[in-house]
Amino acid sequence: MTIEKLKQALPNITDPSLLQAILDKGQVINFESGKILMEPGQFIKAVPIVIEGSVKIMRMDDEGKELFLYYIDQGETCALSLTCCTASRPSEIKAVVEDKAVMIFIPIEVHEQFSNEYKQWKDFVSSTYQMRFQELLVALDAVAFKRMDERLMRYIVTKMKQHKTNELHTTHQEIANELGTSREVVSRLLKQLEKKKWIELGRNVIYIRDDFEELISK
Repeated sequence: MTIEKLKQALPNITDPSLLQAILDKGQVINFESGKILMEPGQFIKAVPIVIEGSVKIMRMDDEGKELFLYYIDQGETCALSLTCCTASRPSEIKAVVEDKAVMIFIPIEVHEQFSNEYKQWKDFVSSTYQMRFQELLVALDAVAFKRMDERLMRYIVTKMKQHKTNELHTTHQEIANELGTSREVVSRLLKQLEKKKWIELGRNVIYIRDDFEELISK
């Protein structure tokens, strides 16, 4: 990991001493897609920052059902991880590598030191809390107020933007898991979208029209 690469990943951190400290004190690790980074009940010992790739954050209930909350992309960290670090509480989320990722982990004690010494680190943490709070409100609103077909269509748009492609390689069961519903419901709703010719279904792949987001907004 070079200082230049870190600057590109964290454009809002310009303090050279902080950037160097992150490199000196952090641990850089590479992860393949699908790697589980954290599960409920585990204690978080370091603040994760994504340098490349993305990580999917999900909430799980007592029966093991999952609900997608948000992605951590390049230059971002997880507000829920920060909260657990600060309060020394076990994790309440599941974190899975979505796209092959490079991450740097800042130990809890170093995070506390940075918070005392560097204003830009405090600003980074504060902006993370604000951004994730808004995303959690969106996730809550979707569950509370939107029909499942609306949630599915917004999910497809989110995945398209996340992976920058119109081909989503996933299964109906995986979608159902992230939306907190059944595979049968997802399959039925996808068939309806296919009948409208908004998508085309293949084996573990969904082909999506370029103007899909415009179509669902009408």
